[in-house]
Amino acid sequence: MGDKVSDHLQIAILGGGAGAFAAAIRTNELKEKTALINAGLPIGGTCVNVGCVPSKTLLYAGEILHHAKHHGILGIELEIKSFDFRKVIQDELALVERLPHEKYEKVLKNLEHVTLIEGKAKFVSKNEIEVNGKKFNAEKFIIATGSTANVPPIDGIHEVGFITHIEALRLEKQPKELIIVGAGSVGLEFAQMYARFGAKITVLELGGSIFPHSEEALTDRLAETLAREGIVIKTNVAVTSARRENRKKVLSYRVNETQQEVSADEILLAAGKTPNTQGLGLDKTGVTLDKRQAVVVNPFFQTSNQNIFAVGDVTNAPLRLETTAGREGTLAAENAIKGARLSIDYNTVPYAIFTDPQLAGVGFTEEEQMKKMGVCACRTVSFADVPKAIIMRRTEGLIKMAIHPQTREILGIHILAPNASELVAQAMVLIKNRNTIDDVVNSLPMFPTLSEAIKIVALSFTKDISKLSCCI
Repeated sequence: MGDKVSDHLQIAILGGGAGAFAAAIRTNELKEKTALINAGLPIGGTCVNVGCVPSKTLLYAGEILHHAKHHGILGIELEIKSFDFRKVIQDELALVERLPHEKYEKVLKNLEHVTLIEGKAKFVSKNEIEVNGKKFNAEKFIIATGSTANVPPIDGIHEVGFITHIEALRLEKQPKELIIVGAGSVGLEFAQMYARFGAKITVLELGGSIFPHSEEALTDRLAETLAREGIVIKTNVAVTSARRENRKKVLSYRVNETQQEVSADEILLAAGKTPNTQGLGLDKTGVTLDKRQAVVVNPFFQTSNQNIFAVGDVTNAPLRLETTAGREGTLAAENAIKGARLSIDYNTVPYAIFTDPQLAGVGFTEEEQMKKMGVCACRTVSFADVPKAIIMRRTEGLIKMAIHPQTREILGIHILAPNASELVAQAMVLIKNRNTIDDVVNSLPMFPTLSEAIKIVALSFTKDISKLSCCI
């Protein structure tokens, strides 16, 4: 890492998370003089500090607790001698403290053309920023400042108090009752996590689906599974006000034109995120923002100012994931420096919710395919037809595949199952390479594995799978 930075740069990168770091690594490879300007979260951004890494650590702890009692194997009875919530949180935070050092700080030291500046950057003109009272010119800029949890317009919510995913990952005291406003990946993961830690959970979701980006049959089944664990999920809910009563936090909400209330120790807001564009001085740059205050970019991550690019959560890109942010950062750096026109086909990028079972998918849903093409051929198979799922006593899952009726090309695969986030990697390759169901049917997956589900659902387009042997 460079020790000093001059007033003039080739590239100034605003942010310190996945997108910013990927961009810095690429600009360093191209030997471009770069400043990485970070404010807010420590180096590493959301994912490693307050996102994927800590949340999946706690989710795994919850799985251990749950499956010790609910493994389904006759003749085995396990006893949990103790559960110390505070120690589980301390273990998670210790991992969070270690990973930024290993994966970001050490990496940064080896980037000889990149200098880290800790401070808030603000544009003072189209090609100049100010940081800590000092001004810097740059040929190109990459904005990768991420996003912050939304606070919905609920009357009294600020006076009553609430937590976001950040505070929920470092609570010192375990809540006995928790209200979560919003479903989606964050709301559902924290709902199951804290339910398995012993809390009574109520999820209030504004929309009609807990996760509208997946297949309805799968999200309905996931909601049923969570309900069996005691999680109360209500959809089409409008939360109207919050108040304190008898040391409890009470939310009033409207559902089906009736007013209802629910009380708890704590309220977790998981109602989406707002791009971090405020205070950047973008009004001085000619950069266009959308109604969410996200930076509008073209397919090549370029803003309405040809010298300013943007990646990750701060943009209006269709997917906001750590993996897409990192790839966007790499490509944006290439496009900014070389004038290339590299982009991402977001339809080939998978999503995952790390509940148990996990929900993952890639490509079109049936509804999306019908809207785009006006035609669809789809099949849904239960994991009760997958031998490994039967062995594991985990047959609650479903897999749905959408194909082109004429060419038989696979256009979408959505999976609800244990380890669905791992299975979707194979689905991603099939869709990216435009494989057909014939390619899958002629493949020879290992038996018995959960990944056989992809071949079984492909077979279901042409055969009655109930009449097939295990290894067909």
